[in-house]
Amino acid sequence: MFITAIILLLILIALSIPIAAVLGILGLSLDSLYSPFPLHKAMGEVTWSVATDFILAAIPMFVLLGEILLRSGISQRMYSAMEIWLGRVPGGLMHCNVASSAVFAATSGSSVATAATIGTVAIPEGERNQYNQPLFLGSLAAGGTLGILIPPSINLIIFGVLTETSIPKLYLAGIFPGLVLAFLFMATIAVACMAKPAWGGEKKQVGNMNKLKAIISLLPPLGIFGIVVGSIYAGWATPTEAAAIGVMAALGLSAGNGSLSWAMLSDALVGTMRTTAMVMLIILMAYFLNFVLASIGFTQVLTDIIAELGWTPLQTIIAIIIFYIIIGCFMETLSMMITTVPLIAPIVVGLGYDPIWFGVLLMVLLETALITPPIGLNLYVVQGVREKGPAKDVIMGALPFVAAMFVMVFILVAWPELALWLPEQISL
Repeated sequence: MFITAIILLLILIALSIPIAAVLGILGLSLDSLYSPFPLHKAMGEVTWSVATDFILAAIPMFVLLGEILLRSGISQRMYSAMEIWLGRVPGGLMHCNVASSAVFAATSGSSVATAATIGTVAIPEGERNQYNQPLFLGSLAAGGTLGILIPPSINLIIFGVLTETSIPKLYLAGIFPGLVLAFLFMATIAVACMAKPAWGGEKKQVGNMNKLKAIISLLPPLGIFGIVVGSIYAGWATPTEAAAIGVMAALGLSAGNGSLSWAMLSDALVGTMRTTAMVMLIILMAYFLNFVLASIGFTQVLTDIIAELGWTPLQTIIAIIIFYIIIGCFMETLSMMITTVPLIAPIVVGLGYDPIWFGVLLMVLLETALITPPIGLNLYVVQGVREKGPAKDVIMGALPFVAAMFVMVFILVAWPELALWLPEQISL
């Protein structure tokens, strides 16, 4: 059963079939091969119960929030403000890439949206100021991954739904690791530019008055982050309601700066519908597959296999980390999470680990998958925004940041309190 499922999954992925179809076909195939009952007749009930889950309404809201920020010009002004403040640091605009990605991630919740938005603004500046192209592009791809970890993260919402874990606590747990990872990225840039000063591009001299004026451009995205996350922790709104409040705040800002129009709103809504349709179809098919796997005893078989190995909890966690690093090279992050979490999470919790800690660790591993070839989605996003030049520049430039992520994984395994301390201090 186990070998058959893995072979079928690999064959379907190798055929470049859309991942939602892969999950559905795999579920139907395992149903016909191993189930004594026609499980496919329960597909309607299973998918309906998932589709009507109120918390999932937060996904299109956060996607729409990111679309509005992108199309209203707020993200571009935010990047320009970061450029003024960080332009003189060794690595200049590359620090700006990471910092801007962290701020944008704290409002959009999407890694792909973050990489595309900041990349569109940053790449022309990097070329104009003669930065080392591979490292500059790598900083964009890596900075974009912060959208998975820093709240409000769409992936953390899905993890919370899959494991029935508190989403507000997952958000709290992601704050410190997200900031530490952003610092590790910036440290990587600083070390590289001190070793090779020419990689750091041209330095810009900016007066203190201009720096003070630039703060104004940072206030809108930070204000939206404060409204969204603050309303959740204050108990005023659920994550779904907070996402809707964030959208209204973004619309208000767009109207205030004169960028709100029917054309802009239409483009944002179309982009939101495309992304949401893709994500929701994957989620629905993944839930049906998980239903089939549990019904035919696949989950229990996997648990028994791991129990028979006789490994310690730490050895098992290390094996799980290696497993995610390997499959992250070949699978898209959302599908990887949805197909594996229902199987892996019960094992991790059974070993005595906190599911909130595992959620944060998994987000870092998913971030690593976003910039590891050959299926590193952010690599393709940045290359697509760049439009010209070899893709190997982006891949080679991302490798130092992959190393920084491995350091982050080690920190989380060695000091789980980094993720757990804040949720333990705040009762929700």
